[in-house]
Amino acid sequence: MWAVYCSPVAFKTSELHSSEQIVLDMHPHPIVLFKSVLALVVSVLFGLWVVFWWQPEGNAWAVFKVVVAVLIVGALIYFLVEWVNFMSEQFVVTTDRCIFRQGILKRSGVEIPLERINTVFFEQNVLERMVGCGSLALESAGERGTEKFSHVRNPVKVQNAIYQQIEENENRKFDRISANAAAAVTSTASTADEIAKLASLLEQGHITQAEFDTQKATLLRGER
Repeated sequence: MWAVYCSPVAFKTSELHSSEQIVLDMHPHPIVLFKSVLALVVSVLFGLWVVFWWQPEGNAWAVFKVVVAVLIVGALIYFLVEWVNFMSEQFVVTTDRCIFRQGILKRSGVEIPLERINTVFFEQNVLERMVGCGSLALESAGERGTEKFSHVRNPVKVQNAIYQQIEENENRKFDRISANAAAAVTSTASTADEIAKLASLLEQGHITQAEFDTQKATLLRGER
């Protein structure tokens, strides 16, 4: 039910992690409003037809006025409810996770870390291909298994964006591991150099054996 465009009501940056960035921020595809818009348009046109072209006499006129008013008000309420649902639902892809939020008074949602997503599926029938939307499913290693979303605009683009973020997230994890390993090697080398300097001072008689042993133990504890 999602469209690939910047959401009019942006996702709160306060809900992001310190280094997390938003990649896609989407509301449901506007196609979800089609039925409510059609109902409103048809009811208004029917009301105009009754008022200007067909004006029954007597009690029938009074009854039709009530029917028309009820139809228009009902269609308007239906449209407003669908519009509120449309505006309250968000699907967000970040550099760390996929986030779903819905509801105004009662909020609910789900978050899927990118590292838990195994496969991203999409599906489009003939009509969906004509209007440029489709269905998307995220298969993850979590308890919920597979999360499904329908009426996604350009699901191929969304699928590619998620896979790209998964790959970049893995690369960032690898870079952090490599950086930590390099730091550990550097720390070990520095400790060895300091111990060698202490040994040289001991040989030259500038420090005692007790001082050498104490400082060496301190350096080794710092390495651990």
